[in-house]
Amino acid sequence: MLVFNQNALDIFSCLFLVITYIAKLCKIHPSGSLGYLVCITILRENVLYCGIMGSIISLAVITVERYLKVVHAVWSKNKLRNWMIYSAAAFSWISPVVYITAMNFCTITVMDDDCYETILWKTPVAQVQGIWTSVLIYLIMMLLFVFCYGRILTTVRHRANMMAVHSGRRPSSAEIQSRQIQSNIIKTMILVCALYAVTWMPYNILYFLMNLDINSIPLDNGYCSVLFISFFYICANPFIYAAKFDPVMRVLLGLIPGKKTTQEAKESVHCSNTCV
Repeated sequence: MLVFNQNALDIFSCLFLVITYIAKLCKIHPSGSLGYLVCITILRENVLYCGIMGSIISLAVITVERYLKVVHAVWSKNKLRNWMIYSAAAFSWISPVVYITAMNFCTITVMDDDCYETILWKTPVAQVQGIWTSVLIYLIMMLLFVFCYGRILTTVRHRANMMAVHSGRRPSSAEIQSRQIQSNIIKTMILVCALYAVTWMPYNILYFLMNLDINSIPLDNGYCSVLFISFFYICANPFIYAAKFDPVMRVLLGLIPGKKTTQEAKESVHCSNTCV
């Protein structure tokens, strides 16, 4: 459930990444109520960053969920309920919308058929807010990844050694398959977390320096370069999940009409050959 939610957020971000920059390249001049809506949602990248922030929150939720299920397996089996999983998935969608709405929507206006920031964030409070949204959240995520997946790998290795020493029977095929699935999920999420750490590091460093002294930072080439690296993360994630998880691959293939038709034809032929 949480992996599908993460994939949905990444695809949502990729979609609005394309829509946002197509709108920017087309040099849309907003006017009226509809223009204001386009301004605050598309041209100022608010919907795009809702998806990006939601993806980061979802990544943290999956990390904690994997940690509880592996390291505290008994507790999670007894205490972890489906409504908690659904609530966490919903939180990853709702909280970025609330945060970005509170921080950005009231500071944007449309004048002379163009979008403008009506408030310049140069106060100390705004600088603290900028540092919080960049460096502190990034560092918290890094500490969370290192702690949770470090404990997960240690626990998995310890359990494997204990089973090798004390188990007198060979594990069943169902047990082996379950372990392979869990191992595949852990390896994939470690890969996704590592990709997040590498691709978002330059952006967060630049954003931190911008909040300290904006006049000393080359905003043109430097900002565009680190932004491109950061956007590579959300674009690469769906391909990672599709390559690693068969359910995700089937869902993505089902979105393609030709692939879906071919798959249904194969199932129909198989059924006609076996059911007669």
